[in-house]
Amino acid sequence: MSERIKVLGTFALLGFIAGIAANFLYHMVWPWLLTVFPNVLHAEWMISGLAGALLTIVMLVLWVYLSGSQE
Repeated sequence: MSERIKVLGTFALLGFIAGIAANFLYHMVWPWLLTVFPNVLHAEWMISGLAGALLTIVMLVLWVYLSGSQE
């Protein structure tokens, strides 16, 4: 059981660091991207595609976690 807690703790720490990086990117890089690529990033298809990719990754992670080892 302690190995599972270590793995979950490691992923929680990585998620925390990823959240900090996402916050940095949102405040520093996103405004620059909007000035460089104004039409592409305001397009509805771009946001829908990013949301779909994120949802697919979440579903994949849940499937891998729930199917796990049968031992």
